[in-house]
Amino acid sequence: MTAAEASSGSGTAEAVAKDNRHQAVVGLTLAGMIIGGWLATHIGAIFFFSWSWATAPLGLVLMALLTWLYVGLFIVAHDCMHGSLVPLRPAWNRAVGQLCLFLYAGFSFDFMNKKHHLHHRHAGTAEDPDFHDHEPHAFWPWYWKFFSEYFSGREIIVIAVGVWAYVLLLGAPLLNVLTFWSIPAIVSSIQLFTFGTYLPHKPGDPAFDDRHRSRSNNYSWWMSLLTCFHFGYHHEHHAVPNAPWWRLPKVHDEAKRMHAGT
Repeated sequence: MTAAEASSGSGTAEAVAKDNRHQAVVGLTLAGMIIGGWLATHIGAIFFFSWSWATAPLGLVLMALLTWLYVGLFIVAHDCMHGSLVPLRPAWNRAVGQLCLFLYAGFSFDFMNKKHHLHHRHAGTAEDPDFHDHEPHAFWPWYWKFFSEYFSGREIIVIAVGVWAYVLLLGAPLLNVLTFWSIPAIVSSIQLFTFGTYLPHKPGDPAFDDRHRSRSNNYSWWMSLLTCFHFGYHHEHHAVPNAPWWRLPKVHDEAKRMHAGT
């Protein structure tokens, strides 16, 4: 190896390390904002909001915001499954991922992580836990399969204990628990399924042309963020799974430029 090659290799390694540090700082900052935003809105809405005709518009806004933040919790956990929240720090990824999934619905990170990597390995096939090979165009049957694949007795117990602790021990109004906890969680699961599973993996025309069996939407940056934290740029995610959610628009734009140049 020449001195020039050694210097180039050292420079590349330093650049990679610097980029990893940058990715970790941005990822943790955004994760903190999403988790903190969810906690503040969740607690404030459940314990301090009072429903009336005058406050109903604000209540609906809070429900929509919580739904979106629920999606964000799951997307942060998803990045943790790929080790892209804090590169080369599996313990950090597991800890943050478990926190997000527990807040979401009492899910187990290890269980979800294993299932998600099966999805990447067998995307769009009978072995894919996220795919409904018997009815690949039927929205609600596919959603029910998707929901039942991950929601079990464990989650039911965790949520039931949480709900009654809020109501019986902490005095939260049951209406607020239903409108600011239960409904946003359910609606967010439909949102995640629609933009992160059904639309990207539903067979259609044109047919999928690689093993990822996925497609991306062409939404604007803002619409992509609002619908699914850029997870709708789904083929790019499967092609570059170590790219965190906030980098997917750049990956998407680069893929479009490459396609336009061919």
